[in-house]
Amino acid sequence: MSQIIISKQHQTAIEEAFLQQADLFQKTSHSTSPYVQKVRREAFANLEKLGLPGNKNEEYKYTRITRALNKHFAPENIKPAYAENAIGISQLILSGIEANILVFVNGKFSQQHSNMVSPPQEIIISTLSEAFESHTNLIERYYGKYADSKTDAFTALNTAVAEDGIFIYVPQGKVVSAPVLIYFITDTTEEKTVSQPRNLYIIEENSQVDLVESFHTVGEQEGYHNIVSEIVVNKQAVVNYHKIEIEGKDTYHTGNTHVVQTAESLFNAVTVSVSGGMIRNNLNLVIDAENCESHMYGLYMLDQETLVDNHTMVDHRKANSFSNELYKGIMDDKSKGVFNGKVYVRPDAQKTNAFQSNKNILLTDDASIDTKPQLEIWADDVKCSHGATTGQIDAEQLFYLQTRGLDKRQATALLLKAFASDVLQNIRIQPLREVLEKIISQRLQKDL
Repeated sequence: MSQIIISKQHQTAIEEAFLQQADLFQKTSHSTSPYVQKVRREAFANLEKLGLPGNKNEEYKYTRITRALNKHFAPENIKPAYAENAIGISQLILSGIEANILVFVNGKFSQQHSNMVSPPQEIIISTLSEAFESHTNLIERYYGKYADSKTDAFTALNTAVAEDGIFIYVPQGKVVSAPVLIYFITDTTEEKTVSQPRNLYIIEENSQVDLVESFHTVGEQEGYHNIVSEIVVNKQAVVNYHKIEIEGKDTYHTGNTHVVQTAESLFNAVTVSVSGGMIRNNLNLVIDAENCESHMYGLYMLDQETLVDNHTMVDHRKANSFSNELYKGIMDDKSKGVFNGKVYVRPDAQKTNAFQSNKNILLTDDASIDTKPQLEIWADDVKCSHGATTGQIDAEQLFYLQTRGLDKRQATALLLKAFASDVLQNIRIQPLREVLEKIISQRLQKDL
């Protein structure tokens, strides 16, 4: 491959560093899959064309992630620093549950912390790099088909340089009894680090699986996670997908999850952001067949000067489908929340039912939320609604609880737990839900 010249539009050091890293990776990658090499080359060209989003980029105008990365990550810090803080990592793994445990530390698979319990005839689990070699037909059919590197620079960056991640394949007619818990851990104990894992989940017809992507930080230095997941939900399949973020105050996160549903499938997503310095979650859902059902739930709890930005997109392309979306936020101190939800109803998507709601509570005058639910409808026989509310804790409810013997702190915590429960109750993995309820309860008691 000829040398790529950095375009003049790329002004920042971090952009130049990422492009140089991608160029080097293209030249030194030893993947034997011509298809994967082609996908990477196209993504590299898209990254060079797009550049990382600046202040004038409409999709990122409230989340200035490029400026943050340029400030905190010198070019020499953009490669993942592999380390394993064994004590810190083992404490993060959910106990008391029969599950497939997969652990990545700074983007690299950790065999010593991982454990797979499901039989191979029920589910195939491997690293993505192994799947490039052993499941070439599935890779060529699905990999890079849904995560669009032409429009999102972080998707292009990940596609161009991702070395590893998780590959999951659930054969037709299989119900995976044990959930799959994937831990992506940023270990900055020794130095700053950047990691860019890539995942592909394929769930075949009439199958079912519970997936959890859980993000954590070990160490006190800055870390950056840029992750892309593609999820294929085939006919009559059921997928319960969870994304849990319990990251450090100096951890930055950009995530792109791309889902496609086919006929009569069911997809449930729960995204819970408990902590992190700056988080951007893109959840894109394409409903590409009739009689699909989709649910998207989100909870973000912010304090100090942290930021969480949830961008969601539901694209109804075919008729007779249903989507429901509920995102809730609790903002404290000088934190900032962002919610932008888009629902598209295409001309062929008659008899679509689509509902979207965003509700927020501000605990201080300095906390803020930018919310923008959107509907774009090109069909006439539909039922669609959207709305957003922002306010403080209901004074009458607070007073009522105080008259029943609770002090103001206890009453406030109880009301906020009830507010959050509308989202948490949709987590079907009971031990996971209980752990999150405990973490959130401790946070509320501490922060108030």
